[in-house]
Amino acid sequence: MSLAFTCQTRWPGTRFSTSLGILLGLSLLPGTSAADEPNTKSRDRSQGVVVDQGKGDMRAWVQTGVLEAAEAFQAAAADDRYVYAINNTTVARYDRESGERLAISHGAAKHLNSGWFHAGKLYCAHSNYPQKPERSEIKLLDLESMELTTFHDFGESPYGSLTWAFIHDGDWWCNFAHYDDDNHRTVLVRFDEDWRETAHWHYPAAVLKDLGRFSLSGGIILGDELLATGHDDRKLYRLRVPSDGAILEHLGTVPAPFTGQGIAVDPVTGGLIGIDRPKRQVLYAQPAAKTP
Repeated sequence: MSLAFTCQTRWPGTRFSTSLGILLGLSLLPGTSAADEPNTKSRDRSQGVVVDQGKGDMRAWVQTGVLEAAEAFQAAAADDRYVYAINNTTVARYDRESGERLAISHGAAKHLNSGWFHAGKLYCAHSNYPQKPERSEIKLLDLESMELTTFHDFGESPYGSLTWAFIHDGDWWCNFAHYDDDNHRTVLVRFDEDWRETAHWHYPAAVLKDLGRFSLSGGIILGDELLATGHDDRKLYRLRVPSDGAILEHLGTVPAPFTGQGIAVDPVTGGLIGIDRPKRQVLYAQPAAKTP
């Protein structure tokens, strides 16, 4: 199965695209390993998080808007007209101007996670977490009927519980989470169009330590970086696939308004969209203004 996507933003030396702001590709740019990172952490008292003063753009992400949504429990996604709030079992469509809830999905689901768009349909990561053995799927939401069906079934997955996924050059890149003492097993797996594994990467020790007993919940691409969220902390992990090795590079950690969970790119603002789980809100965010 090969899926074609329109292109709005390109990384140097790669072919990739975003369709309605959804994650579609990951740059394989060279860089240093996690072991080479300088120890330059400082405490950001206003956000209550540790910020790694790392490489590149270390600006915080700041909230620029909010939409009240009772379903804002697992993730949020958006197109140019609507916002979609995702909880464990349903996806709700909201008018992004009025904030009115317009529709809600139907179809079997137990534990939905991050959502992304392609060809007028919304795809969601899904698992049977916390049940064992672990099973994961990619769910598909038809936006006309609002019916939620299974797009791909991983079956009894040896990888873990699927929390987000994207496609790049015909390959699927999927994040499978583990928790508690096993969170070091959380893994980013690349599959070809026939769903055969072609590569996988684990997360740096510094990120795993910061997550505690939780795991990675959301991920999107901006520029040549993977921005990932944890379970509930208001921060974004800046990561990159290495040119060699099986450990993702940790470029830094920056404050963000989202309480972890699934995020997406907002195609209207070009910023991010995510959730505040305790307040049941969808949040819009942009990078803080650069200091002169």
